Amino acid sequence: MRASHDSKVPPNIVDAQVQSQLQRRGLRLTGGRQAVLQLLIQAQHPLSIGEIADALPGLPRSSAYRHLADLQAASVVQRVAASDEFARFELVEELTIHHHHLLCTDCGTVIDVASTAVLEQAMMQHLDELALAHGFQPQSHRIDVLGLCRACRSPAQGGSSI
Repeated sequence: MRASHDSKVPPNIVDAQVQSQLQRRGLRLTGGRQAVLQLLIQAQHPLSIGEIADALPGLPRSSAYRHLADLQAASVVQRVAASDEFARFELVEELTIHHHHLLCTDCGTVIDVASTAVLEQAMMQHLDELALAHGFQPQSHRIDVLGLCRACRSPAQGGSSI
C-alpha cells in the first residue's frame, strides 16, 4: 500500500513490518525512529533532512540523521536524490506501492509518479532481457527521471520529453 495523496499507510501494519526489519539488524523501534517514520507516513512524499528537522523540532538534527541511517540500514527507509545536495527520504516500496520519481536537479523537488500496468510490464520485460544478457538476477526496479520541475523551467525553454 502506498502512502499517496489518495490513501494512508496504516501505522499498525508499518509498525509490525518495521519492528521485524529493525530486529533483524539488532535495533529497536525507539520513540525517535517512530517519530521519523510517522512523519514520513503523514507527509505522503519524500522529505529532506531540513523538512524532517523543521517538523520535529524536539529531535536534534544529529539524531534525525542517525535514525535515518538506522532505518536505511534496516531497509525501512530509502534515500532519493537528484544530487547529494538534494537528498530526500521515504518509506521503502515494501511498505508502500511501486512508483517512480521525477527529480528536479535545480531545486531538489521530488515528485512520486506511478506508471500504467502496461508500461510497467513492458519495462519489466525489457529489463529482464537486459539482465539475462548480462547474467544478472533482477529483484525490482526503480526509475528516477532527472530534469527541471515546472517552477524551475524558464518560460522560454518550454517542456521537453525524453
